[in-house]
Amino acid sequence: MRRELLSVTGAEGIGPYTLLRVARGRLDAGVPGQFFMLEAPGRVLPRPMSLCSASPRELTFLIDPIGPGTRALCSLGSRDKLHILGPLGNGFDLEVERPLLVGGGIGVAPLPRLSEALGGPPAVLGFRSDWHAEAAALVPNAETCIEPILVTKLLPEERHDVLACGPAPMLEAVRSLAPAAQLAWEAPMACGYGACHGCAVEIGGELRRLCVEGPVLRRGGTEHGGTRGSPVSPLLRRAGSTDRAGAPVSVLVQMHR
Repeated sequence: MRRELLSVTGAEGIGPYTLLRVARGRLDAGVPGQFFMLEAPGRVLPRPMSLCSASPRELTFLIDPIGPGTRALCSLGSRDKLHILGPLGNGFDLEVERPLLVGGGIGVAPLPRLSEALGGPPAVLGFRSDWHAEAAALVPNAETCIEPILVTKLLPEERHDVLACGPAPMLEAVRSLAPAAQLAWEAPMACGYGACHGCAVEIGGELRRLCVEGPVLRRGGTEHGGTRGSPVSPLLRRAGSTDRAGAPVSVLVQMHR
């Protein structure tokens, strides 16, 4: 984990989303599924964001501008600077035999890098509109669907090692069909490293910090008896319904808005 002041190298629109590019500096890119805290201009709290791609000189983040914080990040341009802290949390386990990537909406954010790490496995992606589905171009070998068709309708009958990121209702549906899936959950976050307890979720009857235990939970959290939102962190609240201090840590994570 490291915090650096980095230069923005560019930003481009992809459907309703913005792909923010920043100089990598000395940051470790971490494991696909981990996240970084981006300090949005004019906002008190940073926003957690999944890493979309990484090269030796550049990091990219796919951001959905749905609140003041994410809109501030999307307004950044070349020559602007921002502080970034990371990598944080636990990412996906890459030791899988037959990977299948599943994404919904802005939950596609960590999948390009995950796909690269796994050698370009098949992917199924769901979006609310054709405009949102433009982000599918970032994920190789992807089959897409648009609402009202659900992404779970695209899941093959044969067994795969499912790695998924998306809104909580989608993850619950995926878990019901693939109990052993690795799921990247979201919760509000303020610090990203367990100090504030703002991302506490109930796992196996105990409150656990998703930024420390997750955001990716093995077997969808079922090894702990399941995952659901706590009184202080309504995990299953519809993603994007309000502006929140924390982000989907792709995590679907833009748990931060």
